[in-house]
Amino acid sequence: MNKYLLPAVLAAVLAIASCRDKTGEGRDNGSIRFSNELTREEKSAGKMTPEILWKFGRLGSFDLSPDGKEILYTVTDIDVKTEARRTNIFRMPSSGGDPVLVSEGGSSPRWFDNGRSIAFVKNGRLMAMKADGSEMTEVEGLDNFESYSISPAGDRILFTRRVKLDRTANEKYNLPKARVRIIDDLMYRHWNYWSDYSYSHIFVASFNGKRVSGEKDIMEGQRYESPTAPFFDDSEIAWSPDGRYIAYTSKRMTGRDYARSTNTDIFLYDISSGKEINISEKNHGYDKYPVFSPDGSKIAFQSMERDGYESDLERLFIYDISSGKAVRLNRSWDYDVENINWAGNSSLYFTCAYHGTIQIFRTDTGGGEVVRVTEGVHDLGPVMLRSGILVSGLQSMSMAPELAAVDLSTGSVKQISFINKNIYDAVKMGRTEEKHIRTKDNEDMHMWVIYPPDFDPSRKYPALLFCKGGPQGPLSQSWSYRWNYQLMAARGYIVIAPNRRGSSGFGQKWKEQISGDYGGKNIQDYLDATDAMAREPYVDKNRIGAVGASYGGTSVFYLAGMHGGRFNAFISHCGMYNFVSWYGSTEELWFADKDIEGPYWNLPKSYQYSPHLMAANWDTPILIIVGANDYRIPYTQSLEAFTAAQLNNVPSRLLFFEDEGHWILRPQNAMIWQNEFFSWLDTYLQ
Repeated sequence: MNKYLLPAVLAAVLAIASCRDKTGEGRDNGSIRFSNELTREEKSAGKMTPEILWKFGRLGSFDLSPDGKEILYTVTDIDVKTEARRTNIFRMPSSGGDPVLVSEGGSSPRWFDNGRSIAFVKNGRLMAMKADGSEMTEVEGLDNFESYSISPAGDRILFTRRVKLDRTANEKYNLPKARVRIIDDLMYRHWNYWSDYSYSHIFVASFNGKRVSGEKDIMEGQRYESPTAPFFDDSEIAWSPDGRYIAYTSKRMTGRDYARSTNTDIFLYDISSGKEINISEKNHGYDKYPVFSPDGSKIAFQSMERDGYESDLERLFIYDISSGKAVRLNRSWDYDVENINWAGNSSLYFTCAYHGTIQIFRTDTGGGEVVRVTEGVHDLGPVMLRSGILVSGLQSMSMAPELAAVDLSTGSVKQISFINKNIYDAVKMGRTEEKHIRTKDNEDMHMWVIYPPDFDPSRKYPALLFCKGGPQGPLSQSWSYRWNYQLMAARGYIVIAPNRRGSSGFGQKWKEQISGDYGGKNIQDYLDATDAMAREPYVDKNRIGAVGASYGGTSVFYLAGMHGGRFNAFISHCGMYNFVSWYGSTEELWFADKDIEGPYWNLPKSYQYSPHLMAANWDTPILIIVGANDYRIPYTQSLEAFTAAQLNNVPSRLLFFEDEGHWILRPQNAMIWQNEFFSWLDTYLQ
């Protein structure tokens, strides 16, 4: 289901484990040869395959130098046979050019000391060196940390570390071999991990470039966290330009209250006095991602108005430190605001989902209009703006994330990294087309259609309806290493990807309509999109499948009971099947309270849309996929659905991954996932 969105480029590929383990680079036994070179056979075929998908070098984090002239960035390579992975650090001019290797192995690179030095993490240790690569040394006095950030002056460092504050049952009874949890409140597990009795705290210490000393836990003894669970995004913490303050996000509640509320706040901490101020106390929804103005007088942040609604409008707020007042800008702006960057002390740039893409916009603190800066069939973000130079992540349905420079005066977007050029030179991508159709209730609906490579309109092709997750959030020009549109198209399928009700980027009313209406207008949108494409002469209406994950998996379960013969195969990944049992086993209850209108004992009307109520109508082959460690939509939902399919004599298969959560992320598991995915579709649609 919908999580609070991370920066767009990273959201789809981050596992929670990797978010919590910021220091790891993965396993590399020294004998693995990482390479994204294609075999002769792969070059000859010229089409995307699961094997090629795992050869892509994956762009990770990046950091722009204070003068805006150079970029540090990471690229991760993966060896499927051993599941080893290696992350290297590179540097490159922000205008483009040949990349230079900074470190073999490493992560989280940062400029510090006004661009004269570089820090990064390697083998769980913080390393530092001069910007020219000389004098590399291991920083002393810092261990057991998860993320870090060095103050602009380079004399202080903040880092996060887990602090154990609760006793286990083993400790309570001094019985170390016992395997039991004593649970008195909710939120004992979250997304894909159980509580480990510890909390992510922020520490502040002195730093001279070689040693960390005098660390202080600024949240000492508190059973709260920063960054916030479950994704622990270090963009939720920021230094002031003078190093006097730290602004950070925290959720000051536990247990049942935590499970039913989205009310996070931003706190301003004065390092000298130890005083803490809640700068967003009057706001009741999510408040996140503080960003100081260049002069340090103001803080911009994202804010949602309503408590308990994780997909509320992302509004732009400015907090004035001297007056202690926070003001909302651009009240008429009906789109989300993300990736906020200051350009001077009165102008800001940000990204948002906009009409099927993610673009960059600008505004000013005086309440001026919002101006669109970029255009094009792509997703931009995260963005970083320093000294008038803006660098952004860049991706599309046909290209994995790369780096781009954006001209602030013209809005032109110039790709400057080419991590996987050799693959694109050899592999032909299918054409992506933007379409608009009229829905049954006469609304204009946007959708993307991805065609097979070498598409011939005189032929008839099988098609796949892609049901997006969320249910809110954008269906934009994103690249996925799991649900990859080009991989589907390369197998000869036309992919239909509609921005149905609930999608971001088409105004808040369109996004909000889906809550409480899971079997209503958004499902009709899917049927309308399918019918529209089935009328095309190149689509074989007798060979159409529907696939989706999370809410997309829920959609597939629902369609299976009422599709009227439109579909010939289904694939549902980690979908909700039975709203009653799901409400009693999920953890983020604020989502269920909003989107399916609360607990079953209150008899909400939306429970009429629970897919299990129509299981008697199932008659179409269905593949069901789930991970044992998915606590957002517990795996028992998929077991219930598989049992129903089997008892109704529906051709069905269950893929149960014992070591995966809501996403299938391990290389060999993913290879099996992809092969079973296409084997199922090919059996019933080809």
